[in-house]
Amino acid sequence: MSDVTAAMPEWEKRFRAPRVGLPEWAQDAPQRCLFVSNETGTYELYAWDRTADGRRQVTDRPNGTTDGTLTPDGEWIWWFSDTDGDEFGVWMRQPFDGGEDEPAAPGLAPAYSAGIALGRDGTAVIGRSTDEEGTTVHVLRPGAEPVEIYRHEQSAGVGGLSEDGTLIVIEHTEHGDAMHAALRVVTLDGTTVAELDDTEGGTRELGLESLGFAPVPGDPRLLVAHQRRGRWEPVIWDTATGELSEPAIGLPGDVSADWYPDGSALLIEHVHQARGELWRYDFADASLTRLETPVGSIGGATARPDGTVEFLWSSAATPPQVRSSSGATVLDVPGFRAPASVPVEDVWVEGPGGRVHALVQRPEGTGPFPTLFDIHGGPAWHDSDAFAAAPAAWIDHGFAVVRVNYRGSTGYGREWTDALKHRVGLIELEDIAAVREWAVSSGLADPDKLVLAGGSWGGYLTLLGLGTQPEAWAVGLAAVPVADYLAAYEDEMEALKALDRTLFGGSPREVPERYAASSPITYAEQVRAPVFISAGMNDPRCPIRQIDNYVGRLAELGKVHEVYRYDAGHGSLVVEERIKQLRLELAYAQRHLGL
Repeated sequence: MSDVTAAMPEWEKRFRAPRVGLPEWAQDAPQRCLFVSNETGTYELYAWDRTADGRRQVTDRPNGTTDGTLTPDGEWIWWFSDTDGDEFGVWMRQPFDGGEDEPAAPGLAPAYSAGIALGRDGTAVIGRSTDEEGTTVHVLRPGAEPVEIYRHEQSAGVGGLSEDGTLIVIEHTEHGDAMHAALRVVTLDGTTVAELDDTEGGTRELGLESLGFAPVPGDPRLLVAHQRRGRWEPVIWDTATGELSEPAIGLPGDVSADWYPDGSALLIEHVHQARGELWRYDFADASLTRLETPVGSIGGATARPDGTVEFLWSSAATPPQVRSSSGATVLDVPGFRAPASVPVEDVWVEGPGGRVHALVQRPEGTGPFPTLFDIHGGPAWHDSDAFAAAPAAWIDHGFAVVRVNYRGSTGYGREWTDALKHRVGLIELEDIAAVREWAVSSGLADPDKLVLAGGSWGGYLTLLGLGTQPEAWAVGLAAVPVADYLAAYEDEMEALKALDRTLFGGSPREVPERYAASSPITYAEQVRAPVFISAGMNDPRCPIRQIDNYVGRLAELGKVHEVYRYDAGHGSLVVEERIKQLRLELAYAQRHLGL
């Protein structure tokens, strides 16, 4: 270990330690892979030729790059080029072995990405979204101009291309419910072949998700995730006959799946109560076999042509590793290892909408501790037993950390995820309040040293909680938040406007009282706690104007607050920037808590 690293605080090492993501491999050249790493201090794309163990950096941009894919033959790397994290851009491509970047779809103007699928013959299917056009899908054949085959004002996306390159699946929300998609299979000229819609025109809150066509040329079967029994499960849809066949999985919690490369089996990813595991389902005898994985969370998995499975695994205590079902470590990068942290404890608390699951980490010593309530974003997401450098840093500084999977979180059934409609934000805060009462009454948390914090939707809930529960919180830390919901709706990307209309039951013009009731700026006068806000200047999801509106209101009211603005989008891919922001948050909380 170098002298510089030896003198580095443990919490900073967790951010700076080199990390790698799960490698994607080219379908017809599986030795050619693409992965994301922070090896240079910024998250960028890397090419990896397993034959010679040759690795090279593909992208090199000031604000980083993580969105990329390989052509099936492994000859080209496609990557999405936006401007300083604003998510609005174009697809570029670069030869796998290196060379100049070039526009991958020169006939298409910049847009937000709405999915991509690449075929063996060079065909590309590209989804785009703009405020003016809504969602469009284009087919690009070698040597030809892009042809638009789909357009709708509601959100949609490319869900996959069949193995022989003749069928495209589009996930759409034409019925107006942006939380629950339907599926349409079309030919390359846009002709509809098949439809699958569990929403019944938007009258039933059930969604579908494309998990990919069968990996066999001429096979029209599509692997689909459905919610018909109140949770995510896989079903196979024969798009030629309309027949649905459901593998007998029978596991609790949410179940996702992917094809094994020869189509003989499914790789099952099972998520239950904030932890994940992997299974193999064989079609020949309908058998289900568990793959050995440690207790923790799976951050992605892929079945290789040789039958092995590679997966990204971590736990709250153990940093991420790319592992193989063979027992080997698949991919590593030179450099020091991230220090471990402490494991999580599971806590179940009775809340107004049912039992709430929280994950708790304790520092050394005996409580009550100053306690950080670290609220996840999404809202359709969940905290899990996975490694995270930021919570570990707070634990190093003597804080207990509590993460709450409030109503709206995934992984606890459709009813739990869909429960936050209309009383947006307020429902989630009821669950957080129930866990907060447990944390204080159990002796874990010092009631005078409670910090409410989060990013994105978690940042939104932080600001809303400071205004609607002002007596409960000593400090608030909100990163890239929604702060003024009316202004946010006006400025955010169109896909998020559609989501907001689904959550609130209409637009601000149609249900203004709901937006006002759920907007942090409505309650700014009631805020008591000092507030620290960090915001990306190029953020298309939580735009800067609405944050400036909220900050201006705090200033008018004489509220204690501090704002940090940085040149990026919805968060940063630069390691030193992440460290800087956390250092500012730690100092702010310690100063105002008297620590």
